[in-house]
Amino acid sequence: MDIDRLKCNKGVAMNLASGEVLRLNTGVLDYVLVAIYFVFVLGIGYIARSQVATSLDFFLSGRRLPAWVTGIAFVSANLGAVEIMGMSANGAQIGLATMHYYWIGAVPAMVFLGLVMMPFYYGSKVRSVPEFMRRRFGTGAHLVNALSFAVAQVLIAGVNLFLLATVINAVLGWPHWVSLIVAAAVVLTYTALGGLSAAIYNEVLQFFVILAALVPLTVIGLIKVGGWSGLRDKVIDTHSDSGAVTATVHEQLTSWPGQALSGFNSPVWSVVGIVFGLGFVLSFGYWTTNFVEVQRAMASDSMSAARRAPIIGAIPKMFIPFVVVIPGMICAAVVGDMIHLKNTGTGNGITYNDAMLLMMRDILPNGLLGVAVAGLIASFMAGMAANVSAFNTVFSYDIWQQYVVKDREDSYYITVGRVATVAAVLLAIGTATIAAGYSNLMDYLQTLFGFFNAPLFATFILGMFWKRMTPTAGWVGLVLGTASAVVVFVLQETGVIDLPGQGMPFVAASMAFIVDIVASVAVSLVTRPKPASELTGFVYSLTDKATLAGDDSRTAWIARPVPLASIVVILVIILNIVFH
Repeated sequence: MDIDRLKCNKGVAMNLASGEVLRLNTGVLDYVLVAIYFVFVLGIGYIARSQVATSLDFFLSGRRLPAWVTGIAFVSANLGAVEIMGMSANGAQIGLATMHYYWIGAVPAMVFLGLVMMPFYYGSKVRSVPEFMRRRFGTGAHLVNALSFAVAQVLIAGVNLFLLATVINAVLGWPHWVSLIVAAAVVLTYTALGGLSAAIYNEVLQFFVILAALVPLTVIGLIKVGGWSGLRDKVIDTHSDSGAVTATVHEQLTSWPGQALSGFNSPVWSVVGIVFGLGFVLSFGYWTTNFVEVQRAMASDSMSAARRAPIIGAIPKMFIPFVVVIPGMICAAVVGDMIHLKNTGTGNGITYNDAMLLMMRDILPNGLLGVAVAGLIASFMAGMAANVSAFNTVFSYDIWQQYVVKDREDSYYITVGRVATVAAVLLAIGTATIAAGYSNLMDYLQTLFGFFNAPLFATFILGMFWKRMTPTAGWVGLVLGTASAVVVFVLQETGVIDLPGQGMPFVAASMAFIVDIVASVAVSLVTRPKPASELTGFVYSLTDKATLAGDDSRTAWIARPVPLASIVVILVIILNIVFH
């Protein structure tokens, strides 16, 4: 395809007319490839069903999976709508600063989870993060965490389902409501059949399908624009044609100080917002306490494997932006529809969320297009299945078994889990309509993380390192932290405050964290703590350090958690320096 065909010209045929549906020019070969993928997905679910004999098998894969499987599943579970569509949308909208979601907002927290927090999760033999909260703080914090987590997973599953339906609509032209139901039915089938094992094995398959889709798209896109230097030139030409100032071009092509990402005009406050708001509060709050991710590591076959799982996942995580963010930047520089949206603010039915689909439409030939469509579908299914499998575990163990029906036979709770899976998918069909109202889904997702994960991380980290923190402080801190984030959101939405760009999620999350810490400390000083004998395995100072470290004596030094983590940290520092 000639690159001139991709240039933005007024009236060019590539720009969609108002109300026109974005369609991909798929052929018979593309449909065959997508159909083969669906056969494999459903087949894995059917095979995994034979391995489900107990509730531990259904909800945690019997804790028998090797580190490389849980490590890939760990990163694949997050490789859903946020990664593929949301990050490519951010790449198109703000450029290279989007890399911070990975190098600042993911990798350090994943390493911390593996080294510091997985020993507590795995060593305590809890079945979920809310269960850890119950054993550390009691039923108050447990119930607040379980309910808020369940709500969050239904909302986030709706995002993945909405985008999955969007892809099906773009490929087949089906109405969105039909696409929603079909997409939901496939995820429901294999998750309800095989539980977490089906989800994890499919996530491993989906990881490689996603790479097979995104790597060719990125390589072909870069070839067509003349490589990295050609992309830089295209970005400069695009902004020069639109009369944009040089500062805008600079923000598109550099990652620091990242003002387009943070929303702060001051370079200093922008760095502070990214490092503290994104890199610490949002990132650590998500990666270290979000059961969707932690559940994969908890399915590992040993303490060492559980610690290595998130660190192994961090290795591909730091390189994924090159096949997600870069296509979004290419789209904004050379695809007419996206250039029109950036220059005028009106996309004639196109939003930034369509960046990846536009790249597929205008870059890939038939055959490769089928692989790319399968990859997109795989990413959304992986994300939604992760949300659903985490939801059914928390609902069954932490809500139903704990507060509704206790002491029933094991098979009963497997049935409850399957019913919860159906309920979660049906609810996700409803919440998908909420996601449809956002032109950039990263704003929506980061807002949710600020509501639910930031205060949870504050409670969790304080309770882990301060034995004086009390059960009352556990639930009070969570409630007040979440409420403070909601207040920031309401003030922003009503115009009382004005936080440009993505500054609102950062500020809301930071506020939730600070309020939670302050409230927890204040309440702890006037209420009674749990006896030290009940905190062994849940508080760092009261837990045997050899137990936390696990037995790595038979593992090669490079495969041990600490050396592996050191290599990951060095690599991510180098990437930050090279692409500063």
